[in-house]
Amino acid sequence: MRVLVTGGAGFIGSAVCRHLVASGATRVVNVDKLTYAGNLASLRAVEGRPNYTFYRLDICNEGALLDIMRRERVDAVMHLAAESHVDRSIEGPNVFAETNVLGTVRLLSAALTYWSELRGEARERFRFHHVSTDEVFGDLPFGSGVFAEESRYAPSSPYAASKAAADHFVRAWHQTYGLPVVLSNCSNNYGPFHFPEKLIPLTIINAVEDKPLPLYGSGANVRDWLHVDDHARALELVIRQGRPGESYNIGARAERNNLSVMESICDLLDIRRPRKGGKSYRDLITLVADRPGHDRRYAIDPSKVERELGWRPKRAFEAGLSDTIDWYLDNSWWWEPIRRERYSGARLGGRLRSVT
Repeated sequence: MRVLVTGGAGFIGSAVCRHLVASGATRVVNVDKLTYAGNLASLRAVEGRPNYTFYRLDICNEGALLDIMRRERVDAVMHLAAESHVDRSIEGPNVFAETNVLGTVRLLSAALTYWSELRGEARERFRFHHVSTDEVFGDLPFGSGVFAEESRYAPSSPYAASKAAADHFVRAWHQTYGLPVVLSNCSNNYGPFHFPEKLIPLTIINAVEDKPLPLYGSGANVRDWLHVDDHARALELVIRQGRPGESYNIGARAERNNLSVMESICDLLDIRRPRKGGKSYRDLITLVADRPGHDRRYAIDPSKVERELGWRPKRAFEAGLSDTIDWYLDNSWWWEPIRRERYSGARLGGRLRSVT
């Protein structure tokens, strides 16, 4: 199987590339623009592998995308390329509309042209897999309700709105043109190679540098946490076995509020790397003003993907979080250049911000 992965140098995309390449049964064609969150260092493990190829390209370049699909004779497209930082979408929404909406439309157009040229078995097996987020469904009250595939869309942030629009365009290309699409909406991912301005890596890195640990509001906001490697396995099942026109919600049934996540990280670091003077890392937790439109709770019902595709997460949150902390402690070669070269401490640690 030859899969074109867009955004394959990002957090989830790189995990997908590593997973698919390691299996040996898939040829991966990675297309990434390499914006601030794209990092080829995350793909060091697959560089030079015969079943892996990288193209630096903006997904808004429809003609070049079509050329790559034809040249590589791809069997499927897994679309992960997106601007995904909620705070950034509030500060500058235009780029989110351009990449997440217009980029998706141009990728769909290239895929439709390519698929229309295919014949026989190649045409039958082609799939366009659009990877989306639970944030398109909006806000849930504390303690009740979960997102199902049929849940009403009610995005709260410009980021979520751009992803919701992209979801609708993908479904429209299926209904109008017959393009064989599958969709998936995931909960919050965590794990190795997560960009250092997200909640879990930011907390780990700021803590070991003895900097404040910024937390929005009271920290009561709840998220369902999914290890990125479990997500990568689910995405492979969706693109191989998912039914055209269907969507699949992928979550780990691991709801935690942000304060408890941060406290768990602090407690684990107290054991692994005690602070000078014997103080707890919890003392560094600093409440900051909440961001606009901050959804209270996300929770996903993954029953459909469990029932139809046989997927289950392999990592319990506590074990996955512990492994993630160890990874960041052992792999400063990956995150230190990001902080030094792209932020110089101005946005990470110097300016208090926390993202979920």
